Amino acid sequence: MSILFIGTTEIIVIVLVVLLLFGGKKIPELMHGMGKGVKSFKDGMSGLEDSAKQSDKKDGDPQ
Repeated sequence: MSILFIGTTEIIVIVLVVLLLFGGKKIPELMHGMGKGVKSFKDGMSGLEDSAKQSDKKDGDPQ
């Protein structure tokens, strides 16, 4: 078996551990913060790609 394979039992155990650690009321707050972090990361990556494309055009890339 691969180390990346996660079955239904493992997912249930992980969810139960998270519920025990953080409680039911804290989980939506955690997910909201996680979503903001992912959005910020994606925005940063697209900003890097845009600046790389602009610098290529300034360097005289004939595209």
